[in-house]
Amino acid sequence: MTTHPNSFNSPDSKETHSFDDLYEINISRRQRNLNHIDNANFGLFHVRTCIIAGIGFFTDAYDLFVINFVSIMLSYTDSDYMSYNPFVRASIDMALKMSAACGTLIGQLVFGWCADRFGRKRMYGLELSIMIVATFGSAMSSGSFAITTWASLIFWRFILGIGIGGDYPVSAVITSEFATVSKRGAMISAVFAMQGFGILTAGIVSVVTLGAYRESIVITDKYIDPVWRIILVFGAIPAILGFYFRVTIPETPRFTMDILGDIEKAERDINNVLKREDPLIQYNPICVIDGPGATWQDFKEYFSKWKNAKILLGTSLSWFVLDIAFYGIGLNNGIILQAIGFGYSQDTFSILWNLSVGNIIITMLGTIPGYWFTVFLVDKWGRKKIQLMGFMVLTGLFLIWGLCYSFVKQYMAIFITIFSLCQLFQNFGPNATTFIVPSEVFPTRYRSTGHGISAASGKLGAIIAQVGFLQLKDIGGSNKFVDRLILIFACFMFLGIFSTLLIPETRDKTLETLSNESPRIIVNRKHKRKASG
Repeated sequence: MTTHPNSFNSPDSKETHSFDDLYEINISRRQRNLNHIDNANFGLFHVRTCIIAGIGFFTDAYDLFVINFVSIMLSYTDSDYMSYNPFVRASIDMALKMSAACGTLIGQLVFGWCADRFGRKRMYGLELSIMIVATFGSAMSSGSFAITTWASLIFWRFILGIGIGGDYPVSAVITSEFATVSKRGAMISAVFAMQGFGILTAGIVSVVTLGAYRESIVITDKYIDPVWRIILVFGAIPAILGFYFRVTIPETPRFTMDILGDIEKAERDINNVLKREDPLIQYNPICVIDGPGATWQDFKEYFSKWKNAKILLGTSLSWFVLDIAFYGIGLNNGIILQAIGFGYSQDTFSILWNLSVGNIIITMLGTIPGYWFTVFLVDKWGRKKIQLMGFMVLTGLFLIWGLCYSFVKQYMAIFITIFSLCQLFQNFGPNATTFIVPSEVFPTRYRSTGHGISAASGKLGAIIAQVGFLQLKDIGGSNKFVDRLILIFACFMFLGIFSTLLIPETRDKTLETLSNESPRIIVNRKHKRKASG
């Protein structure tokens, strides 16, 4: 610990302050600032924050799940794809769906660390820039002597995934650090709920575009080519609209105080965003003391304590097991709908139309309601209770679906009901809470990193799910192993019950209480002096 003189003279005052006085003054100022954020009235700035962050998640979900339609459309238009044997075609389909997930995993880890190292604001907008460029690159993918269309698309989907991955920790942490205690869960889940509208919009854009090209597609399948390109490029529109607002959002006061050590700037930012006046903001005493920094050694020391490590383990494992089922089902909706004969038809247009409509129905019945149940109830019931309930119900639903698969697939109404209930309790359950909790339970210097690690664990589960689903589904014949894959998903949902027990309940608690640390000492860099021994 650095030694300190017994007193300091403030440049803004003739008063002489003892070190103990300055210590108490800065601790008091920090706590006062935190109270302003935590106990603020829910207002327009909070709504604006949710919308700015939500635009990204709308785009994330649209770009991730639109591949459901594009991969099937590509199979009708790409001559290279059609010339391959079934095994190679299955591998291409897997690569198309995995490429974005692999990029997302990398983006979550890299941007998670960068947001703690360089600031949330400096990362915000960069991830959207990557997504915009990669979306246009995806839509313009084409074949040549050196590279096929699908290979080019896989490359751009990987780059797109990096941008999507960056959005997860940065948006979650910015929303969490600006939120009031009483509405924090609702704000974070509202941001995440925009995924539902992104998934729905992907289906709607697919239906509208197919309808516009209907007469041409009936004549020749070649006109499916502009359809999938239009569907892909639409994902750039919300990202472009949200870019300006992201780069102009202020740095979070918690990062400004805890990492930059600038209480004065944090106070100004708080007053600006909350539209309040603070008569004490001109009082700037000097305080030069040390606090824990975001170093590798400190990281190891913090997470070597079981009380901290078990939380990271709980958030990571919960997200991992959830995404095995969530993406195993979500990115293969088309295959599952085809397996049960939903909207079966002989002509290409009807097949693509029915798959798009089927996704819209499932999203409307289960996905979107599930997200918004969480928004309205998460601050009343608590995160842990909703996550436990979700994993328990999903275990039962997947067991029923898997064990009764042959019966269920014969009755469309029963299938749609079970499928929709699975979507409902994934989103009114662990899919939402695994996103919320990691943005709350770590200290400021590791909040984004912890969220990135947890989210990356989920994407690892998604990648495993894609490899497993597409490699195993045809054991014994086309789609003959789907019922047993659903039972495997049930086992992972059961494991999620136990991983949930490792995380704390975060409802009605401040981020500082949840960090498992004493208050961090602040350094006011504007008036920082070198301490003498």
